[in-house]
Amino acid sequence: MRSVKTNNLFPKEYCKNAYAVNYRKLFALGVRGLIFDIDNTVVGDNCPADERSRHLAQELHVLGFEVLFLSNNGKERVKSFSDRMAYSRYICDAAKPSKEGYVRAMNMMGTDRSNTVMIGDQIFTDIWGANRAGVYSILVGKLYFKERKHIYLKRVLELFVKAAYFIGGGKRI
Repeated sequence: MRSVKTNNLFPKEYCKNAYAVNYRKLFALGVRGLIFDIDNTVVGDNCPADERSRHLAQELHVLGFEVLFLSNNGKERVKSFSDRMAYSRYICDAAKPSKEGYVRAMNMMGTDRSNTVMIGDQIFTDIWGANRAGVYSILVGKLYFKERKHIYLKRVLELFVKAAYFIGGGKRI
């Protein structure tokens, strides 16, 4: 059995939420592909796309980004969300933290590890998977308190990883 490297669980940066990320700066740094988680990253858990998330996708398109939503949820959930979003694609049943979904996302967007960023709210899926795939990772705070029950246990475990990250001088943006 492989051991988990602690640094694989650490994001490269932390931001209070996906709407506070400085996307203009990322674009200026050469980032062209953005991979997003959906639930509690851009909308509440199991919520449809809303005006705020649609506006973000449009703004990112205007800036010149390729946007893809990478989710462990099934096709019905992810497609119904994505259908309401302009200028984006999706991958459902991604099996995060497996790196295969991230590689597939980059192939779909025409990007690579050097110009792609993952933005997500969960360490053990979004961040760990991105780091395993060699993709720059930004952990964002969850948008809402309400989540499915199986997520709560992961959130408790994440507290320990976040504490180590911040105690070690983790980068906040």
